[in-house]
Amino acid sequence: MAAVAARERDLVYPEERLPWPQTILMGVQHVMAMFGATVLVPLILGFNPNTVIFFSGIATLVFLLVTNRKVPSYLGSSFSFIGSVLVVQGATHPNHGLAFAGILVAGVIYFIIGALVHFVAGVDLIRFLMPPVVTGTVVAVIGLALSTVAVGSAQKELFTASVTFLAAALASVYLRGFPRLLPVLIGVVVGYVVSLVDPVCYNAKAACHVDFSGIVKASWVALPQFSFPDFSNFGRTVSLFWFIPIVLIAENTGHVYAIGGIMKRDLSGYLGRTFMGDGLGTTISALFGGTGETTYAENIGVMGVTRVFSIWVFVVAAITAILLGFIPKFGSLILSIPLSVLGGIELYLFGLIAVIGAKIWVDGRVDFSKRANLAVAAIPLILAAGGADLKIGAFEINNLGLGALGAIVLYQILRPGHLRDELSEPAATMPPEPHEHGRRRRR
Repeated sequence: MAAVAARERDLVYPEERLPWPQTILMGVQHVMAMFGATVLVPLILGFNPNTVIFFSGIATLVFLLVTNRKVPSYLGSSFSFIGSVLVVQGATHPNHGLAFAGILVAGVIYFIIGALVHFVAGVDLIRFLMPPVVTGTVVAVIGLALSTVAVGSAQKELFTASVTFLAAALASVYLRGFPRLLPVLIGVVVGYVVSLVDPVCYNAKAACHVDFSGIVKASWVALPQFSFPDFSNFGRTVSLFWFIPIVLIAENTGHVYAIGGIMKRDLSGYLGRTFMGDGLGTTISALFGGTGETTYAENIGVMGVTRVFSIWVFVVAAITAILLGFIPKFGSLILSIPLSVLGGIELYLFGLIAVIGAKIWVDGRVDFSKRANLAVAAIPLILAAGGADLKIGAFEINNLGLGALGAIVLYQILRPGHLRDELSEPAATMPPEPHEHGRRRRR
């Protein structure tokens, strides 16, 4: 009955459900939407793709429960963790356990912040600490800080990387309907196909070479490979991961408001629950070898197109992801994606992240004629792009953390001057009326 009523008004609310065949198809569609970005992160970090996709499904179910089934979302791999993970685990012989410990720390901090927002401080605390000039800067810092990773991978074989990047960009601009929501997946598939037919890539040492040996050896069905955190260098781990919840708060706040806007429901009261759900999902994922999790804009795009917000659709998507985690051949196929294809899609994604930061400034109407706003944005961006870091004994902050911390601290330091300018500038800058001087007042 609810399904019929929903179709009549062209919108299905979270508490409603379509007939099961439609619900299952919608759920699989959401898996396709999140797939490209979710499996890209373990490729960059060297994590097991099956484990990552498995825990993205688990985290989604946890999120739906914590948010009381009111905020329809899918949780996938977060790009916000990449810089810190690459630093803490090392490059030559990566210790993934250190990375899992860092992700777990960030998840716990995120959950605590969510609890404070929900039970104590409310949304006003977030608005006070992170207005649009700060959140936009923090998000832009991520893209700029990761730019060297993308360029380094793409330069290994520029042709394949360029084809991958262009395919993703063209798909996002020129395709219509659902395919337009899959630029990452389309870009990777096109780059993969080019790598298969390009003679340069036949060389086993080429960055675009496709190696099928792992796919042949992998079994069809097996349990996901679980790994566990290593807290042997806890102080350094905390110093590299403490700031990531700040980024996730900025990201997820925007997503919650976007979903509420499309659904025409005020979801701001669920922000604290959203942070708690994401934090708990990230913590569980890190305990067993998964990535940090976040709500996905791709899936919000799907909801915008279909107008279906049913929680059951996301339950189906989560269960589908969990089942994929039991298929090792699927994970081996993901691991066979060449480095140059990875670099091309990184160029697209990391650049997009930086621009999303700028979009937050525009949407928040940040006035860069104010000197305080200029300083808050300018200094952290340069710190991130320049690869600056800070080391004091075992304590270390990389360029991502330094940029994020810089934006927050600078805003609070400059806040009094910013408020003073807002009070004084309108009167000081008011232009005189035309012909005011020399004009006689009529009596």
